[in-house]
Amino acid sequence: MEIKQNTLYLTTEGSYVSRDHLTLRVEIEKQTRLAVPIHHLESVCVFGNRIQLSPHALQLCWEHGVAVNYLSETGYLLGRWEAVPNTSVMLRRAQYRAADDLPKAASIARQCVAGKLQNSRQSLLRSARETATADERERLQSAAEEIAVLLRRLERMDFEPEDSNAEICNPQSAFRNRMDSIRGYEGQGANLYFEVFELHLKQQREDFAFAKRSRRPPLDAMNCLLSYLYALLRHDCIAALTCTGLDPFVGYLHVERPNRPALALDLMEEFRPWMADRLAITLINRKQVTVDDFEFREGGAVEFTKAGRKAVIAAYQTRKQDILTHPLLNQEFRVGQLMLVQARILARHLRGDLAEYLPFVPR
Repeated sequence: MEIKQNTLYLTTEGSYVSRDHLTLRVEIEKQTRLAVPIHHLESVCVFGNRIQLSPHALQLCWEHGVAVNYLSETGYLLGRWEAVPNTSVMLRRAQYRAADDLPKAASIARQCVAGKLQNSRQSLLRSARETATADERERLQSAAEEIAVLLRRLERMDFEPEDSNAEICNPQSAFRNRMDSIRGYEGQGANLYFEVFELHLKQQREDFAFAKRSRRPPLDAMNCLLSYLYALLRHDCIAALTCTGLDPFVGYLHVERPNRPALALDLMEEFRPWMADRLAITLINRKQVTVDDFEFREGGAVEFTKAGRKAVIAAYQTRKQDILTHPLLNQEFRVGQLMLVQARILARHLRGDLAEYLPFVPR
Protein backbone atom coordinates (compact mmCIF):
# COMPACT_ATOMS: atom_id res chain seq x y z
CA MET A 1 0.00 0.00 0.00
CA GLU A 2 1.16 3.54 -0.59
CA ILE A 3 -0.05 7.11 -0.86
CA LYS A 4 0.74 9.07 -4.00
CA GLN A 5 -0.68 12.48 -4.78
CA ASN A 6 -3.40 12.22 -2.10
CA THR A 7 -4.43 8.82 -3.43
CA LEU A 8 -4.24 5.67 -1.33
CA TYR A 9 -3.24 2.69 -3.51
CA LEU A 10 -4.13 -0.66 -1.97
CA THR A 11 -2.26 -3.43 -3.75
CA THR A 12 -1.50 -6.00 -1.03
CA GLU A 13 -3.82 -9.02 -1.04
CA GLY A 14 -5.54 -9.62 2.26
CA SER A 15 -5.62 -5.94 3.25
CA TYR A 16 -8.59 -4.81 5.33
CA VAL A 17 -9.55 -1.16 5.68
CA SER A 18 -11.65 -0.01 8.63
CA ARG A 19 -12.75 3.29 10.09
CA ASP A 20 -11.28 4.75 13.25
CA HIS A 21 -13.08 8.06 13.84
CA LEU A 22 -11.83 10.26 10.95
CA THR A 23 -9.03 7.90 9.92
CA LEU A 24 -8.79 4.95 7.53
CA ARG A 25 -6.88 2.15 9.19
CA VAL A 26 -5.27 -0.48 6.93
CA GLU A 27 -4.63 -3.89 8.45
CA ILE A 28 -2.86 -6.96 7.09
CA GLU A 29 -3.18 -10.18 9.05
CA LYS A 30 -4.81 -8.16 11.85
CA GLN A 31 -1.74 -5.92 12.17
CA THR A 32 -2.20 -2.20 11.53
CA ARG A 33 0.16 -1.17 8.72
CA LEU A 34 -1.11 2.31 7.93
CA ALA A 35 -3.47 4.93 9.34
CA VAL A 36 -4.46 7.82 7.07
CA PRO A 37 -6.57 10.81 8.14
CA ILE A 38 -9.41 11.08 5.66
CA HIS A 39 -8.73 14.76 4.95
CA HIS A 40 -5.35 13.75 3.45
CA LEU A 41 -7.06 11.78 0.69
CA GLU A 42 -8.86 12.55 -2.54
CA SER A 43 -9.36 8.96 -3.69
CA VAL A 44 -8.62 5.31 -2.95
CA CYS A 45 -7.61 2.79 -5.63
CA VAL A 46 -8.13 -0.87 -4.77
CA PHE A 47 -6.22 -3.34 -6.98
CA GLY A 48 -7.48 -6.94 -6.91
CA ASN A 49 -10.49 -8.63 -5.35
CA ARG A 50 -8.90 -9.76 -2.11
CA ILE A 51 -8.85 -6.34 -0.48
CA GLN A 52 -11.81 -5.30 1.65
CA LEU A 53 -13.17 -2.02 2.97
CA SER A 54 -15.63 -2.13 5.84
CA PRO A 55 -19.04 -0.46 5.37
CA HIS A 56 -18.02 2.20 7.90
CA ALA A 57 -14.81 2.91 5.98
CA LEU A 58 -16.80 3.32 2.77
CA GLN A 59 -19.21 5.63 4.54
CA LEU A 60 -16.31 7.75 5.79
CA CYS A 61 -15.06 8.02 2.20
CA TRP A 62 -18.33 9.16 0.72
CA GLU A 63 -18.96 11.58 3.61
CA HIS A 64 -15.69 13.35 2.70
CA GLY A 65 -15.91 13.09 -1.08
CA VAL A 66 -13.21 10.45 -1.40
CA ALA A 67 -13.94 8.19 -4.39
CA VAL A 68 -13.08 4.50 -4.06
CA ASN A 69 -12.05 2.92 -7.38
CA TYR A 70 -12.00 -0.84 -7.76
CA LEU A 71 -9.55 -2.19 -10.35
CA SER A 72 -8.34 -5.63 -11.28
CA GLU A 73 -4.80 -6.58 -10.30
CA THR A 74 -3.69 -5.46 -13.75
CA GLY A 75 -5.39 -2.07 -13.63
CA TYR A 76 -8.73 -2.81 -15.37
CA LEU A 77 -11.36 -0.47 -13.96
CA LEU A 78 -14.18 -2.56 -12.50
CA GLY A 79 -16.23 0.02 -10.64
CA ARG A 80 -16.29 3.22 -8.65
CA TRP A 81 -17.84 4.05 -5.29
CA GLU A 82 -18.63 7.67 -4.57
CA ALA A 83 -21.20 9.80 -2.87
CA VAL A 84 -24.22 11.10 -4.77
CA PRO A 85 -23.07 14.78 -4.67
CA ASN A 86 -20.20 14.12 -7.05
CA THR A 87 -17.62 16.87 -6.78
CA SER A 88 -16.10 15.76 -10.08
CA VAL A 89 -18.84 17.72 -11.84
CA MET A 90 -16.75 20.82 -11.20
CA LEU A 91 -13.75 19.12 -12.77
CA ARG A 92 -15.81 18.09 -15.79
CA ARG A 93 -17.10 21.61 -16.24
CA ALA A 94 -13.51 22.82 -16.19
CA GLN A 95 -12.64 20.14 -18.76
CA TYR A 96 -15.49 21.18 -21.06
CA ARG A 97 -14.69 24.89 -20.69
CA ALA A 98 -11.06 24.17 -21.64
CA ALA A 99 -12.23 22.27 -24.74
CA ASP A 100 -14.12 25.39 -25.87
CA ASP A 101 -11.22 27.69 -24.94
CA LEU A 102 -9.01 27.32 -28.00
CA PRO A 103 -5.81 28.82 -26.51
CA LYS A 104 -6.07 26.49 -23.50
CA ALA A 105 -6.99 23.49 -25.66
CA ALA A 106 -4.04 24.24 -27.93
CA SER A 107 -1.71 24.47 -24.93
CA ILE A 108 -2.75 21.00 -23.68
CA ALA A 109 -2.59 19.55 -27.20
CA ARG A 110 0.92 20.94 -27.64
CA GLN A 111 2.08 19.27 -24.43
CA CYS A 112 0.59 15.93 -25.53
CA VAL A 113 2.46 16.11 -28.83
CA ALA A 114 5.66 17.31 -27.12
CA GLY A 115 5.56 14.28 -24.81
CA LYS A 116 5.12 11.92 -27.75
CA LEU A 117 7.95 13.51 -29.74
CA GLN A 118 10.33 13.52 -26.77
CA ASN A 119 9.65 9.87 -26.01
CA SER A 120 9.89 8.88 -29.70
CA ARG A 121 13.26 10.61 -29.93
CA GLN A 122 14.56 8.86 -26.83
CA SER A 123 13.49 5.48 -28.23
CA LEU A 124 15.33 6.16 -31.50
CA LEU A 125 18.50 7.24 -29.69
CA ARG A 126 18.36 4.14 -27.51
CA SER A 127 18.23 1.87 -30.57
CA ALA A 128 21.01 3.90 -32.20
CA ARG A 129 23.24 3.20 -29.20
CA GLU A 130 22.42 -0.49 -29.29
CA THR A 131 22.82 -1.19 -33.00
CA ALA A 132 26.12 -2.57 -34.31
CA THR A 133 25.66 -1.16 -37.83
CA ALA A 134 27.04 2.29 -38.60
CA ASP A 135 24.51 2.94 -41.38
CA GLU A 136 21.55 2.08 -39.17
CA ARG A 137 22.96 4.14 -36.31
CA GLU A 138 23.22 7.12 -38.62
CA ARG A 139 19.64 6.71 -39.88
CA LEU A 140 18.24 6.38 -36.36
CA GLN A 141 20.21 9.40 -35.13
CA SER A 142 19.17 11.42 -38.17
CA ALA A 143 15.48 10.70 -37.51
CA ALA A 144 15.96 11.62 -33.84
CA GLU A 145 17.58 14.92 -34.80
CA GLU A 146 14.76 15.80 -37.20
CA ILE A 147 12.26 15.10 -34.44
CA ALA A 148 14.30 17.38 -32.15
CA VAL A 149 13.88 20.13 -34.75
CA LEU A 150 10.10 19.61 -34.69
CA LEU A 151 10.18 19.78 -30.89
CA ARG A 152 11.99 23.11 -30.93
CA ARG A 153 9.47 24.54 -33.41
CA LEU A 154 6.62 23.24 -31.28
CA GLU A 155 8.05 24.83 -28.14
CA ARG A 156 8.42 28.16 -29.90
CA MET A 157 4.76 28.27 -30.91
CA ASP A 158 3.09 31.38 -29.62
CA PHE A 159 -0.57 31.27 -28.72
CA GLU A 160 -0.93 35.03 -28.69
CA PRO A 161 -2.50 36.46 -31.86
CA GLU A 162 0.10 37.64 -34.32
CA ASP A 163 0.23 41.26 -35.36
CA SER A 164 -1.97 40.96 -38.39
CA ASN A 165 -5.37 42.41 -39.01
CA ALA A 166 -6.77 39.06 -40.11
CA GLU A 167 -5.84 37.37 -36.83
CA ILE A 168 -7.00 40.26 -34.68
CA CYS A 169 -10.33 40.28 -36.48
CA ASN A 170 -10.78 36.52 -36.28
CA PRO A 171 -8.75 35.10 -33.35
CA GLN A 172 -10.76 31.85 -33.26
CA SER A 173 -9.69 31.08 -36.83
CA ALA A 174 -6.09 31.90 -35.93
CA PHE A 175 -6.13 29.48 -33.02
CA ARG A 176 -7.66 26.75 -35.17
CA ASN A 177 -4.76 27.22 -37.56
CA ARG A 178 -2.34 26.78 -34.67
CA MET A 179 -4.14 23.61 -33.61
CA ASP A 180 -3.76 22.31 -37.16
CA SER A 181 -0.05 23.15 -36.95
CA ILE A 182 0.27 21.15 -33.72
CA ARG A 183 -1.39 18.17 -35.37
CA GLY A 184 0.90 18.68 -38.34
CA TYR A 185 3.98 18.39 -36.11
CA GLU A 186 2.55 15.22 -34.60
CA GLY A 187 2.05 13.75 -38.08
CA GLN A 188 5.53 14.72 -39.28
CA GLY A 189 7.05 13.22 -36.16
CA ALA A 190 5.14 9.98 -36.64
CA ASN A 191 6.29 9.73 -40.25
CA LEU A 192 9.95 10.22 -39.25
CA TYR A 193 9.61 7.73 -36.43
CA PHE A 194 7.96 4.96 -38.44
CA GLU A 195 10.22 5.40 -41.47
CA VAL A 196 13.03 3.79 -39.49
CA PHE A 197 10.91 1.70 -37.15
CA GLU A 198 12.12 -1.67 -38.45
CA LEU A 199 15.70 -0.67 -37.51
CA HIS A 200 14.74 -1.23 -33.87
CA LEU A 201 14.51 -4.96 -34.60
CA LYS A 202 17.50 -7.22 -34.06
CA GLN A 203 15.62 -10.45 -34.76
CA GLN A 204 12.84 -11.64 -37.12
CA ARG A 205 13.08 -8.63 -39.46
CA GLU A 206 11.72 -10.51 -42.43
CA ASP A 207 8.73 -11.85 -40.54
CA PHE A 208 7.98 -8.41 -39.07
CA ALA A 209 8.83 -6.28 -42.09
CA PHE A 210 7.32 -2.83 -41.60
CA ALA A 211 6.66 -0.20 -44.27
CA LYS A 212 3.94 2.01 -42.76
CA ARG A 213 1.14 2.00 -40.23
CA SER A 214 -1.98 0.16 -41.35
CA ARG A 215 -5.08 -0.48 -39.25
CA ARG A 216 -8.69 -1.50 -39.51
CA PRO A 217 -7.49 -4.04 -40.41
CA PRO A 218 -3.71 -4.27 -39.87
CA LEU A 219 -2.07 -5.68 -42.99
CA ASP A 220 1.07 -7.21 -41.49
CA ALA A 221 2.22 -8.82 -38.26
CA MET A 222 3.97 -5.73 -36.89
CA ASN A 223 0.92 -3.53 -37.40
CA CYS A 224 -1.25 -6.21 -35.83
CA LEU A 225 1.02 -6.28 -32.76
CA LEU A 226 1.15 -2.47 -32.46
CA SER A 227 -2.60 -2.10 -32.86
CA TYR A 228 -3.28 -4.67 -30.18
CA LEU A 229 -0.92 -3.00 -27.70
CA TYR A 230 -2.45 0.39 -28.46
CA ALA A 231 -5.88 -1.07 -27.71
CA LEU A 232 -4.69 -2.29 -24.31
CA LEU A 233 -3.12 1.08 -23.60
CA ARG A 234 -6.24 2.94 -24.72
CA HIS A 235 -8.35 0.94 -22.30
CA ASP A 236 -6.01 1.78 -19.42
CA CYS A 237 -6.13 5.47 -20.30
CA ILE A 238 -9.94 5.42 -20.33
CA ALA A 239 -9.90 3.77 -16.90
CA ALA A 240 -7.39 6.29 -15.54
CA LEU A 241 -9.41 9.29 -16.76
CA THR A 242 -12.66 7.81 -15.45
CA CYS A 243 -11.08 7.20 -12.06
CA THR A 244 -9.92 10.80 -11.97
CA GLY A 245 -13.40 12.11 -12.75
CA LEU A 246 -12.65 13.29 -16.29
CA ASP A 247 -14.74 12.56 -19.37
CA PRO A 248 -12.55 10.36 -21.63
CA PHE A 249 -14.58 11.39 -24.71
CA VAL A 250 -13.86 15.15 -24.65
CA GLY A 251 -10.29 15.83 -25.71
CA TYR A 252 -8.06 18.58 -27.04
CA LEU A 253 -5.61 17.16 -29.57
CA HIS A 254 -8.00 14.62 -31.06
CA VAL A 255 -11.18 15.83 -32.68
CA GLU A 256 -14.39 14.71 -31.01
CA ARG A 257 -16.43 12.10 -32.85
CA PRO A 258 -19.22 9.76 -31.71
CA ASN A 259 -17.86 6.89 -29.61
CA ARG A 260 -14.29 8.19 -29.93
CA PRO A 261 -12.46 8.53 -26.57
CA ALA A 262 -10.67 11.70 -27.64
CA LEU A 263 -9.12 12.54 -24.25
CA ALA A 264 -7.93 8.94 -23.78
CA LEU A 265 -6.25 9.17 -27.19
CA ASP A 266 -4.64 12.47 -26.09
CA LEU A 267 -3.29 10.84 -22.94
CA MET A 268 -2.05 7.83 -24.88
CA GLU A 269 0.33 9.85 -27.04
CA GLU A 270 3.08 10.18 -24.44
CA PHE A 271 2.82 6.46 -23.58
CA ARG A 272 2.90 4.99 -27.10
CA PRO A 273 6.67 5.12 -27.86
CA TRP A 274 8.17 3.99 -24.56
CA MET A 275 5.44 1.64 -23.38
CA ALA A 276 3.62 0.05 -26.33
CA ASP A 277 6.22 0.36 -29.11
CA ARG A 278 9.14 -0.61 -26.88
CA LEU A 279 7.23 -3.64 -25.64
CA ALA A 280 6.54 -4.72 -29.24
CA ILE A 281 10.25 -4.41 -30.07
CA THR A 282 11.24 -6.40 -26.99
CA LEU A 283 8.74 -9.19 -27.70
CA ILE A 284 10.08 -9.59 -31.23
CA ASN A 285 13.75 -9.34 -30.35
CA ARG A 286 13.33 -11.92 -27.57
CA LYS A 287 11.20 -14.11 -29.85
CA GLN A 288 8.41 -14.12 -27.28
CA VAL A 289 6.14 -13.40 -30.27
CA THR A 290 6.77 -15.05 -33.64
CA VAL A 291 5.00 -15.18 -36.97
CA ASP A 292 3.29 -18.38 -35.80
CA ASP A 293 1.25 -16.25 -33.40
CA PHE A 294 -0.61 -14.62 -36.31
CA GLU A 295 -3.29 -15.66 -38.75
CA PHE A 296 -3.21 -14.20 -42.26
CA ARG A 297 -6.71 -13.83 -43.68
CA GLU A 298 -7.80 -13.70 -47.29
CA GLY A 299 -7.87 -10.08 -48.37
CA GLY A 300 -4.73 -9.18 -46.40
CA ALA A 301 -5.98 -8.74 -42.85
CA VAL A 302 -3.75 -10.10 -40.08
CA GLU A 303 -5.03 -11.24 -36.69
CA PHE A 304 -3.54 -12.80 -33.57
CA THR A 305 -4.03 -16.44 -32.76
CA LYS A 306 -5.50 -17.14 -29.35
CA ALA A 307 -2.07 -18.14 -28.01
CA GLY A 308 -0.47 -15.02 -29.48
CA ARG A 309 -3.08 -12.79 -27.90
CA LYS A 310 -2.53 -14.39 -24.48
CA ALA A 311 1.24 -13.95 -24.79
CA VAL A 312 0.91 -10.24 -25.56
CA ILE A 313 -1.55 -9.60 -22.74
CA ALA A 314 0.71 -11.41 -20.26
CA ALA A 315 3.73 -9.40 -21.39
CA TYR A 316 1.79 -6.13 -21.21
CA GLN A 317 0.59 -6.80 -17.69
CA THR A 318 4.10 -7.82 -16.62
CA ARG A 319 5.44 -4.57 -18.04
CA LYS A 320 2.92 -2.67 -15.93
CA GLN A 321 4.53 -4.05 -12.79
CA ASP A 322 7.90 -2.41 -13.57
CA ILE A 323 8.89 0.52 -11.37
CA LEU A 324 9.77 3.95 -12.76
CA THR A 325 10.54 7.24 -11.06
CA HIS A 326 8.25 10.09 -12.04
CA PRO A 327 10.58 12.97 -12.94
CA LEU A 328 8.11 15.67 -11.88
CA LEU A 329 7.01 14.15 -8.59
CA ASN A 330 10.32 12.38 -7.87
CA GLN A 331 8.38 9.35 -6.61
CA GLU A 332 8.46 5.75 -7.73
CA PHE A 333 5.38 4.26 -9.39
CA ARG A 334 4.48 1.03 -11.07
CA VAL A 335 4.14 1.58 -14.82
CA GLY A 336 0.48 0.57 -14.50
CA GLN A 337 -0.14 3.53 -12.16
CA LEU A 338 1.40 6.18 -14.39
CA MET A 339 -1.72 6.71 -16.50
CA LEU A 340 -3.61 7.52 -13.30
CA VAL A 341 -0.87 9.89 -12.20
CA GLN A 342 -0.87 11.72 -15.52
CA ALA A 343 -4.65 11.96 -15.53
CA ARG A 344 -4.50 13.56 -12.09
CA ILE A 345 -1.83 16.01 -13.27
CA LEU A 346 -4.14 16.97 -16.13
CA ALA A 347 -6.99 17.42 -13.64
CA ARG A 348 -4.83 19.73 -11.53
CA HIS A 349 -4.05 21.80 -14.58
CA LEU A 350 -7.73 22.05 -15.50
CA ARG A 351 -8.56 23.14 -11.96
CA GLY A 352 -5.90 25.84 -12.20
CA ASP A 353 -3.47 24.29 -9.70
CA LEU A 354 -0.75 23.80 -12.36
CA ALA A 355 0.22 26.36 -14.98
CA GLU A 356 0.39 23.74 -17.74
CA TYR A 357 -0.02 20.03 -18.31
CA LEU A 358 3.32 18.20 -18.15
CA PRO A 359 3.61 14.88 -20.03
CA PHE A 360 5.54 11.91 -18.65
CA VAL A 361 9.03 11.55 -20.11
CA PRO A 362 11.04 8.70 -18.52
CA ARG A 363 14.53 9.53 -17.36
